[in-house]
Amino acid sequence: MDGSVDGAEEEPKKTGHSPEMERNPSPPPDEANGDEAEDTDAIGDTVYSKHWLFSTLTRLIQMVTRPSVEESEGQMELSDDDEEDLCRVWDMAMDRDVAGLLQEFKAPDILLGVIAKSGCPRLTEICVGILGNIACFPDTCLTLSQNEDLCAVLLLLFGDNDPPTLLETSRLILTCVSQKDVSSLWLQRIRQQKPLRSNLLFIMCSSTNTDLLEKVGELVDKLFDLDEELMKSWIAAEPSEESDDGDSCLDLASCLFEAAKQLRSENPNGLEVYLHILHLLTTVNEGIQMFASSDGAGKAIWNFVFEVISEDLCQLNDLAVVLHERKGTLLQAFSVLQALYRCQEQWRSKDDSNVPLFGTILRVIQCLQSDYTDESSSKEGAQDEQLQTLEEITTEFLSDVCSRTTKDTVAAWVKEGYLTEKSCLTAFGCLLPNCKTSFEHLLLMLSETDPELADKVKKSFPV
Repeated sequence: MDGSVDGAEEEPKKTGHSPEMERNPSPPPDEANGDEAEDTDAIGDTVYSKHWLFSTLTRLIQMVTRPSVEESEGQMELSDDDEEDLCRVWDMAMDRDVAGLLQEFKAPDILLGVIAKSGCPRLTEICVGILGNIACFPDTCLTLSQNEDLCAVLLLLFGDNDPPTLLETSRLILTCVSQKDVSSLWLQRIRQQKPLRSNLLFIMCSSTNTDLLEKVGELVDKLFDLDEELMKSWIAAEPSEESDDGDSCLDLASCLFEAAKQLRSENPNGLEVYLHILHLLTTVNEGIQMFASSDGAGKAIWNFVFEVISEDLCQLNDLAVVLHERKGTLLQAFSVLQALYRCQEQWRSKDDSNVPLFGTILRVIQCLQSDYTDESSSKEGAQDEQLQTLEEITTEFLSDVCSRTTKDTVAAWVKEGYLTEKSCLTAFGCLLPNCKTSFEHLLLMLSETDPELADKVKKSFPV
């Protein structure tokens, strides 16, 4: 894929609506006479006109088949009136009856022809956007997904360099793979579309368009969640390998890392998506080996995720509030960090570098046990599953750290104020009864470092 994918950030993002329109479009001009004619012309139970829709599609065909377009090698300009009418169709396609009628009018074939011939980025974006809305309904999505030529062209669009087009293409493919009746069909095509991996990774590592990065992340996250073998094949593709068109393959972990860095301050939801992708990678041996590689991106990702947790999500003054607002991101971040900690021996501290890590884990555990979270859970009427999972992960992580800690590290914890009488009770309380080995090891190291504090622990937990 040539060029950058960031050109759209220089101006406000366009949507399917016309500039003045922030609501559903008004009914197209009424060309029928009498109530009976209006009823015949209406699309289903809507006030939209069949005749107007058909006329607009006919005009769309004429746009890309007129001689002037062919003579200019497919390049064309979209007039304001044409753009406004096509954006009306884009909005109307969100209605099930309209989507069905568009199928009857062979709109997918028409839009395929337009995409192939237009050479106009805005027109391509609108056409893909219309298809995306059509695909929101299972029956029309099935028909669309059975169009082999259309699906092949849509996957090739990921090689485009127009961010709005890439965004709508990502939304469309994500909509299709999320529907169980057609997901296997799309996964089969995606496995066969070799350039897709490089195209998506190129977007991740080069784009600064946060909306695009988030949607591409959601697509990759869904693909990996549905197809573990596909994920493994993407991991196994070496950066040094070359694709059929001569382009070098990009490193998966590094590209995910670049996208996550871009999203960190501007798009927390997008960051959460990429953290979940990284977590998925740690669930297979191939991913663990990739992160454990000495020349890979594992160490950089470790540092980044720890910064996100300690600097963005775990501030001392507002942790309880942030915990509820960003619990999803915090859960994914800790899942990644714990997996990386377990898979990379060289990250396990030989000095006191995990002192802040211990303090951060303990701070989250203390917050999970605070009155704020207890009151919030009771107001919700049921225990929050994400908070419960977060508590389980942080407890396991604390056990991992404590089971490998040294006397010098425990001394640093005490010196830096991370291990006080209060925090000791929290830490040791979490380790019982399921993490007894870690409990005993930490208590032994504490006894050699601060016997007085260790005695207080023994009195509180006489095991």
